[in-house]
Amino acid sequence: MEETKELVLEATVENLSVVNAFIDELLASVEYSLKKRFQLDLVVEEIFVNIANYAYGEGTGQAVLRFSLQQDPPKMKIVFMDEGVAYDPLAKDEPDVTLPMEERNIGGLGIFLVKKNVEDIQYERKDGKNILTIYKDLG
Repeated sequence: MEETKELVLEATVENLSVVNAFIDELLASVEYSLKKRFQLDLVVEEIFVNIANYAYGEGTGQAVLRFSLQQDPPKMKIVFMDEGVAYDPLAKDEPDVTLPMEERNIGGLGIFLVKKNVEDIQYERKDGKNILTIYKDLG
């Protein structure tokens, strides 16, 4: 059985706490490790904060987060949608994490960490919307 809930809110960094509370409520009935929750929090924060900071330039706009939770085994699908500037975070080259910090290019580490902490991630631009879908195993 899969449960789906949607959260629509202004894409601002201040609303990250609303997103986290929403996830807490959704996951209340699921058993998962602290490590899995840390990974999920990292992923959600990285993606939501990037939408808040960059999708709408100097202005603000809405973010839509659609959460689908499968109970057994516990898996979560999160779809992040915004109507901001077209941006495919998966098209960016992965950073060379073998280089010393001072020699690395700025940017790209966040999406690198997201990719390392989910089972799958997909991007599409459709009907003027950025749609980023992640799949996270919680078992």
